[in-house]
Amino acid sequence: MQPMNRKCALFTDSVIRRMTRIAIANNAINLAQGFPDFDPPKAMTDRLIEVANAGPHQYAITMGAPNFRRAVAAKTKRFMGRDIDPETEIVVTIGSTEAMVDTIFALTNPGDKIAMFSPYFENYSAQTLFADCEPVFIPLIPPTFRFDPNVLEDAFKKGLKAILICNPSNPSGRVFTYDELKLIADLCIKYDVYAITDEVYEHIIYDGHVHTYMANLPGMWERTVTCNSLSKTYSITGWRLGYAIAPKPIMDRIKQFHDFNAVGAASPLMEAAIVGLEMPDSYYEEFTAHYAHMKKIFTEGMRDIGIPFTDPEGTYFVLADIAPYLKKGQTDVEFCEEMAKKVGVAAVPGTSFFKENVNNIIRLHFAKKDETLYAALERLADIKAKMA
Repeated sequence: MQPMNRKCALFTDSVIRRMTRIAIANNAINLAQGFPDFDPPKAMTDRLIEVANAGPHQYAITMGAPNFRRAVAAKTKRFMGRDIDPETEIVVTIGSTEAMVDTIFALTNPGDKIAMFSPYFENYSAQTLFADCEPVFIPLIPPTFRFDPNVLEDAFKKGLKAILICNPSNPSGRVFTYDELKLIADLCIKYDVYAITDEVYEHIIYDGHVHTYMANLPGMWERTVTCNSLSKTYSITGWRLGYAIAPKPIMDRIKQFHDFNAVGAASPLMEAAIVGLEMPDSYYEEFTAHYAHMKKIFTEGMRDIGIPFTDPEGTYFVLADIAPYLKKGQTDVEFCEEMAKKVGVAAVPGTSFFKENVNNIIRLHFAKKDETLYAALERLADIKAKMA
C-alpha cells in the first residue's frame, strides 16, 4: 500500500474530544469539552420546530442564506459598531473551525509562518500544519498570561504571514487589553502581517474587562479576518454555525475555499438561528450575568477545596495547577485519565495547549447547570485522597 499523508504524523487526535469519550466511558462529569448542559433560548428551539415543518430543507446559497447574513451584519453593527456588507464581507461556515481553516488556506502559501499565543486552542496548530505552514509560538506567561512585547516583535521579525489571536482567550481566560491589541496591530502594519481573530467568547467577559475588536483598530480592517460562531453565545454548539467577516478582497478568497470545502451550512439551522441573532440587549446582559454566576460557584468551590487555579477574565475555562496531586513521573494525560476514573470528573491535560514544557496544568470548564457544578465540586473535594 502507498504511504498516506505524512502531515498526520505531526499531530494526534483531539485530546479534548478524546477526554469526552473517556468521560462517557467512566460516567464522569465532563468538564473537558466546552459545551453547556443547559438548553438554548426557547425562542430558538420553538423556531426550529416551525422550520422543521415549513423548511427550508434544501441548499442555501453557498456563502450563507441571505437573511442569516443580514442578521449577522446587524448584530455585528450593534456590537462592533461597523457596517458590514452581508453580500461581500460575510461567509457562513460550519462552525468557527471551518472559518479558521478557510481563512488560513485563503491567506497563506506552503511554508508561510503563522504566529499564535501559547497556550493555544489545540485546533490552531493542526490547522496551520494542514496548510503546510509553520506555527510560531509566543508564550503567555503564567499566572497572569501576559506577553513580553520584545518576544512578540521577535516573532514578527521571523517573517510572519499572519498572527492568530483568540480573544477572549481559550484556554487561559485572558481578555487582551486595548493597549495589548494596539501593540499587536502596530506590528501587523509595520511588518505587513494579517490578523486572524477567534472571537467566539466575545460576550463572556468578567469583572469590568472589555472586549476590543481587532478589526476596529486603526489600519486593521484591511488586514483582519474575524472568525466567530453562534455556539457559545446561544448554547448551540451542536448546530455548528459559524462565520467569517473580512474586507471583500480577502473574503473573495475565503469564499472560494468555503465553496469547495463545505458547500454550505445547514439551511434549517440558519433559518432558526436568526431569532438568536436578533435577541434584544437584555438577552446579552442576562447571558453575561449567568456566566458570572457559574464562574462564582465554580471558582469559590475550587478555593474552598484548595485547588490552585488561574481566575479567568473571560471565557468559561479555568486552568488548575495539579502539581500537589501528581505522582512522580506521571504525565498530565495520565493524570486526567485517572481523574476521570477515580474522581469522576473529566478535564483536559495542559499539554494539549502549551508549546512550553508544562505538565502540571489542566483545563476545566464551568458552562454547566448549578447542580452539575455542585456535583463536580463534591467529587473534587477529596481529590487528594482519591488520586493518592
